[in-house]
Amino acid sequence: MSGIWKRVDIVFALLFILSPGAVNTPIAQSADDVIRVGMIGLDTSHVIAFTRILNDASRADHFPGARVVAGFKGGSPEVESSYTRVDRFTEQLRDDFGVKIVDTTPELCEMVDAVMIESVDGRPHLEQAKPVIEAGLPMFIDKPMAGSFEDALEIARLAKRAGVPWFSSSSLRYAKPIREAMDPEVVGKIVACDAYSPCSYEPHHPDLYWYGVHGVEILYAAMGKGCVSVTRVSTPDEDLVVGRWEGGRIGTFRGMRHAKRGYGCTVFGEKAIASGSGHEYQSLIREVVKFFKTGEPPIPPEETVEMFAFMQIADESKEAGGKPVAMPKIDLGE
Repeated sequence: MSGIWKRVDIVFALLFILSPGAVNTPIAQSADDVIRVGMIGLDTSHVIAFTRILNDASRADHFPGARVVAGFKGGSPEVESSYTRVDRFTEQLRDDFGVKIVDTTPELCEMVDAVMIESVDGRPHLEQAKPVIEAGLPMFIDKPMAGSFEDALEIARLAKRAGVPWFSSSSLRYAKPIREAMDPEVVGKIVACDAYSPCSYEPHHPDLYWYGVHGVEILYAAMGKGCVSVTRVSTPDEDLVVGRWEGGRIGTFRGMRHAKRGYGCTVFGEKAIASGSGHEYQSLIREVVKFFKTGEPPIPPEETVEMFAFMQIADESKEAGGKPVAMPKIDLGE
C-alpha cells in the first residue's frame, strides 16, 4: 500500500473514532488518569450494574475512564428494598470487583476523586452529600436526588456555595431511543411531550419520587425547566400529571402501576412527531464519566431541583382533588 493511502486510512479511522455516532467511543485518556470513584449507599441494583460497566473491561458495554474503588454500605432499615438487599450488594462489590468497603463517608472521600451517591432511599442523600461537598469532590446523585424538594434544594444550595459540581439523573434521560426521539434535527423545537413509566409508590417519599421519577425525567429532558403549574389525576392503577410550561407549552406524565412496564415518550415538535422507548445504562455512565473529567454538569441544577418540586407539587394537586397548583420559585442562592 502506498504512503498516501496509508495516510487516508489513518484519517478515516480517526474520523470514525471521533464521530459522535461511534459506538463505545472512549473519552481521551492516558493509562494514569482513570478516575477513582467511591459509591455511597450500596442498597440498589444500580451499584452492581454501574460497577460492571466501569470495572469489567471484558463487557461489550464497558466504558473506560473511571473505576469504582471504594464503597460505604449505608442502608435504610425502614425501606424493604434497602434492608433486604444491602448486604448482598455490598458483598458482591467487595468479592467480585475488589471494591474496598469503608466505615464512614469521610474515609471514603479521602480515597477517591469523585463520588456516586447511590442510596435507594432518597432521604439520607442530603447528609451523605455534606461530607462530599466538604471534600470538594464532584458528585453524581442517583434517583431520587433527595427525599423531599426542600432537601434537594438544600443540596443544590450547599454545593453552589462551596463551588462543588454535581448532577442527578435517571438513566432514562439518556436512553438512546428516547434521545433520538428528541433530536432537534428530526423534530425541531419541542412544543409538547407525553412521557410514561412505571410508578410504584414508597410510603416515605412523595408518590412520584420512587419510580415515577423515571418518566418525569424523560418529560423534563424534552421540556426543560419553566413549568408554572401542575395538575394531577390519580387512581389506584395510574397517575396522569399535566404540567403547564411558560409560553403555553403542555407536558404530561403517565405513571402506570398495573399495565405492562415500559419507559418512553411521544415528542411533538414544530417539524415532526416522534416516539421512543427503551432503557439502558451505558449512556448515563458515559455522561457521568465525562462530568467527572470536566466538572461540567450536563443538566442545569435549577432544572433538576425544579423537577423535584414538580413531583412534590403533584402530591398537593392530588390532595386538592386534582386542582392546579402553582410551582414554587426556585432560588439556589448566591
